[in-house]
Amino acid sequence: MKYKILIASASFMLILGSCTKLEEKYNSHITYNPSAAAGSNPNVANLLTAVYSSMRGTFQGQEGVWALSEMTTDELIGPTRGGDWDDNGAWRVLHSHRFDADHIRIREVYENLGSVIYQATDLLRYNPTAQQAAEAKLIRAMASYLWLDGWDQVPYREPGESTVAPAKVRKGIDAFNYIVSEINAALPNLPNGPATMANKDAAKVLLMKCYLNKGVYKNRTSPTFDAADMQQVITLADQVIASSRAYTFSSKYFDNFAPNNDVIGKENIWTQENVGGTSSGPIRSRWHSVTHYNQNPSGWNGFSTLSDFYNKFEATDTRRGIAYTTNSATYTNPGNRINIGFMVGQQYNLSTDAALKDRTGASLSFTPAVSIIEKGTNLEVTGIRAYKYAIDYPNADNGNWDNDYVYFRLGDVLLMKAEAQLRSSNAAGALVVVNTLRANRGATPLASLTLDNLIDERGRELYLESWRRQDLIRFGKFLQAYQEKPASSNTYLLFPIPNTQLAANPNLTQNPGY
Repeated sequence: MKYKILIASASFMLILGSCTKLEEKYNSHITYNPSAAAGSNPNVANLLTAVYSSMRGTFQGQEGVWALSEMTTDELIGPTRGGDWDDNGAWRVLHSHRFDADHIRIREVYENLGSVIYQATDLLRYNPTAQQAAEAKLIRAMASYLWLDGWDQVPYREPGESTVAPAKVRKGIDAFNYIVSEINAALPNLPNGPATMANKDAAKVLLMKCYLNKGVYKNRTSPTFDAADMQQVITLADQVIASSRAYTFSSKYFDNFAPNNDVIGKENIWTQENVGGTSSGPIRSRWHSVTHYNQNPSGWNGFSTLSDFYNKFEATDTRRGIAYTTNSATYTNPGNRINIGFMVGQQYNLSTDAALKDRTGASLSFTPAVSIIEKGTNLEVTGIRAYKYAIDYPNADNGNWDNDYVYFRLGDVLLMKAEAQLRSSNAAGALVVVNTLRANRGATPLASLTLDNLIDERGRELYLESWRRQDLIRFGKFLQAYQEKPASSNTYLLFPIPNTQLAANPNLTQNPGY
């Protein structure tokens, strides 16, 4: 127990560093001392389990990485519904690009990514095996990459380094180069699988994302895409596609996110294991945050999808939503209603097929129209609702859902390859890749491929998977006006460094415009 307390305190101080006399006094109790930790020989396997677990909350919760990656885009809006979901305007300013350095969601995500990085780094001082070290380094690289992508500044410490001094900081392309080198160094010692472990193919997908976005990190306002970087993306994609793990399209698109997606999710490359009824991240929030209080089980009636985004889907595209077989003997969906994907129009009880009503007694019929502030009598039904992780009914009440959270999967690999081909003047090859994917999803083939319809395809394939902000920035569309959002300035291509971090670490500098 003494060791666990030491870890939690040091994790917090990794990010905040040292500034005031009070903090120095606090830090004096947690200076690194291996002999003070669990008899100086902690169980490294347990530490690695804790590193994996540290990712759960910040990636799976509706207030974590997902919020910053989706609420700032054309895919998701968090309306204030009368007295519900105001949260001091936190969701509204994310969507409208009016956030600042005191924003609670930005601060918490920044800190939580730092906690992941700390725990992965700390493990390395206890003589892990080569594989254990490689897994920890890939997880650290993932969190560091998201720091780079969102803030352009990546604080770091060496294993065993005192937390009294402020953390050093890598910035921009220097941070990019270090992250790439760390992934490449870890790759040979990573396992081939399973998907629930940091693995070789996951490392390759993370490298793909690095190279595909390298031009952004060199110049956020006007990125260019070097042929050599695009070839790296294509080469890595081909290696993943040819992997011994034999990825293939799942029988149904939503199988990749189902309660038993560890078995039927044939496209998943890297996932966070959740164990039904036992241990899980807040993955249920993906369903609860969008659905109404009177749906089965009760939701929180919050977030919505924008109608312009929904209209990018053809009616035949199965990614738009289907009647999905549940793992419940009670909620069997006798009316064969769309119960996963995008929910629009009249909603039904999934046990009796009775038409549902909202709390005012009006029909629970979700409307395409939605405003960032809702005040009318229809405020409970405005906005199309979307989710991808099928409800794990046996565990709906205890919160520990069995759906493994998906970090990387085949659809993303294919579309990154197509994008690299298109940016390398191989539009014909890219079109073949995209149409192969579309055929599996029930969508008609595209006649030609452009950057405009490719970013739409990435949206259709990867909606609500925490990549939309990054994609829109790379395609030059993030700052444009879209529903309930005016055009925004270059400032918002980066998140602000939280003021608490600036006060604690003089090696950090505020991003321009904040």
